[in-house]
Amino acid sequence: MRPIPFIKTLAVAMGLALTGCATTAPYDYSALQAAKPASILVMPPLNQSPEVSAAAGVLSQISLPLAEAGYYVLPVAVTQDMFHQNGIASPEDAQDLPVAKLRQIFGADAALYLNIRNYGTSYAVLASASVVTLEAKLIDLRTGTQLWNGSATASSAEGQNSGGGLLGMLVTALVNQILETVSERSVQMASLANHRMLSPASLRGLLPGPRSPDYGKPRN
Repeated sequence: MRPIPFIKTLAVAMGLALTGCATTAPYDYSALQAAKPASILVMPPLNQSPEVSAAAGVLSQISLPLAEAGYYVLPVAVTQDMFHQNGIASPEDAQDLPVAKLRQIFGADAALYLNIRNYGTSYAVLASASVVTLEAKLIDLRTGTQLWNGSATASSAEGQNSGGGLLGMLVTALVNQILETVSERSVQMASLANHRMLSPASLRGLLPGPRSPDYGKPRN
């Protein structure tokens, strides 16, 4: 597993941890409100990380926050299989398909395009962390209009206490390295990043969908 720059990714993670994005400016939801999508197709994600398992880890955690937000999510495993069976081998090729074709094949109202910026665990003498950084945009398959975009980062280093001097830091680092190795922390961080990015409770998350009891209510 190739290391990723720990200081850079941790700084990004801590800066975005509470809100999932770097700005507090009000988000313009007018396009999403007008389109009223009810069903979402999750596209094969682009992977800019060195981890070959990143796409599988992110996709395994993507349906729950979308469903909790009130949208019908086309079964991810089935749709990914359909791309492969039709000769669409790479995420780049899938994301280059015309929206009209996607609408014809899958019948969804909108498609979620994912980009994995970071995924995996970085190891260092005094610190280690699993960091996942995601970007996404929601595209209307009926018109090709972008309805929403967002991003989020999650890091297993959030809230860690490195007190106890050098010895305490070394012990903490050793324990963390073992945990990162045996507990699939990156998948857990993918789940957290997905929720931070997509949940209507997040600052720039999706609006509640038609299956949510909060659908159509003013956003606080």
